Amino acid sequence: CFKFHLYSGIRAGGGIGDELESPNGDPLELYRIVFDITFFFFIIVILLAIIQGLIIDAFGDLREQLDSVKETLETKCFICGIGQDYFDKEPHGFETHTQAEHNFANYMFFLTHLLNKPDTEHTGQESYVWEMYQSRKWDFFPIGDCFRRQYESGSGGTSTES
Repeated sequence: CFKFHLYSGIRAGGGIGDELESPNGDPLELYRIVFDITFFFFIIVILLAIIQGLIIDAFGDLREQLDSVKETLETKCFICGIGQDYFDKEPHGFETHTQAEHNFANYMFFLTHLLNKPDTEHTGQESYVWEMYQSRKWDFFPIGDCFRRQYESGSGGTSTES
């Protein structure tokens, strides 16, 4: 009986009074009116408002996570994780780094290439990356490193010939 009232009351939109017969002249009509009003108040107003609040809150959390990820991608390289301040010593340094040197799409295209290429035709580097990918190890990504850092830590841009 309770399941029927709950199911019918929520579906009807106006409470269970829409689903039941009219109580005109019934000696228990007052109790029926009180029941309809309490059902409407507790189930329709309060319970559904709580459920809507939970849903809205969940989407708010997802929005905050998305904003956090966007902010991280705007200030750090996705591939190497080096911050924007390191690259912005030169004009357009961070944009050049993320769009040319460590372009995320290039890495994805390479992994897609490996997925479509037979294992027997892999080169040495492809075999290494494929094995790492199969074991879900991401060590082939140059985390914390890039050519610019290697160049600066190496000879510093000066070559000495004898």
